[in-house]
Amino acid sequence: MSTPLQIGPHTVRPPVVLAPMAGITNAPFRTLCREFSGGKGLFVSEMITTRALVERNEKTMQLIHFDETERPRSIQLYGVDPATVGKAVRMIAEEDLADHIDLNFGCPVPKVTRKGGGSALPYKRNLLRAILREAVSGAGDLPVTMKMRKGIDDDHITFLDAGRIAVEEGVTSIALHGRTAAQHYGGTADWDAIARLKEHVPEIPVLGNGDIWSAEDALRMVRETGCDGVVVGRGCLGRPWLFADLVAAFEGRTQDIARPALREVADVMVRHATLLGEWIGDEARGVIDFRKHVAWYLKGFAVGSEMRKRLAITSSLEELRSGLDELDLDQPWPAGADGPRGRTSGNNRVVLPDGWLKDPYDCAGIGEDAELDTSGG
Repeated sequence: MSTPLQIGPHTVRPPVVLAPMAGITNAPFRTLCREFSGGKGLFVSEMITTRALVERNEKTMQLIHFDETERPRSIQLYGVDPATVGKAVRMIAEEDLADHIDLNFGCPVPKVTRKGGGSALPYKRNLLRAILREAVSGAGDLPVTMKMRKGIDDDHITFLDAGRIAVEEGVTSIALHGRTAAQHYGGTADWDAIARLKEHVPEIPVLGNGDIWSAEDALRMVRETGCDGVVVGRGCLGRPWLFADLVAAFEGRTQDIARPALREVADVMVRHATLLGEWIGDEARGVIDFRKHVAWYLKGFAVGSEMRKRLAITSSLEELRSGLDELDLDQPWPAGADGPRGRTSGNNRVVLPDGWLKDPYDCAGIGEDAELDTSGG
């Protein structure tokens, strides 16, 4: 049995967290993952921008809607202006919108780093400290955690400084993705960095993220790094039952690994699309939103390219179900379905604000106009 993870008053047993992913970890996907896990673990919303939350943007208010069975309710916030982050956190605390707040300092996409946000932000040590201070003081009794990367690139590594600042400002736990922003999702995650962070900040839990494609990977990460838990992102794309595997593995039931045949996978696909339609309030829009998941669910199965294309342009549940029914649903789980999935691009130039790297402490020029005004993908 694993040691449970303590996030403020919340005990997460086993210590398994669904990583926030833009356009993916909305309420329907969280529901699926939670069902497979038997309600165990922690499931974080997709990224919510603090400016959009404070302005009560309609799409954002829908994204922070939690099913009544979700406990604890976990929101990930993105922001670059300490005052705006503080307002958003106070709004969550005062209006009881969530039970846990995670701060995003890991996103590597250009629209975020160009503003000095996400994985660019920890380079500015004083700005990071100011944001964490505002968030922790505004959160009241709610625990504040953070997710980050190793740094901007190999010449600008920030994770040890950022970890120390987080401890000093009262952050409850830290998740580290063992890649730099420049790596995006390419190459291999540096698990040694996770071990180094754990040694550097023994006062609080450290969670590891990166290249967890199976439950065995999760157990190996904990063994090799000494981390207190794992954060799983791309490994569960088209595979929400990975959370059943993770729970079984951490509970010592390593024989109980899910190997669904295509028939079971097809049923989950239809359920996922159905939940999306119910959440959006429109079946067709739900199925359209589901299209991005089709290739992930079918990875490794013998499905012709024409049928894959057809399933990826369906716009009704009936169309989706009838297309799936034409497949050989008795196919067993294929060996090719294990391993990496999702984006793998790497070695990108990181887009940063002008002069960002000149001084790791100066944060002049960051203000409300640097905040993104939309949440999600």
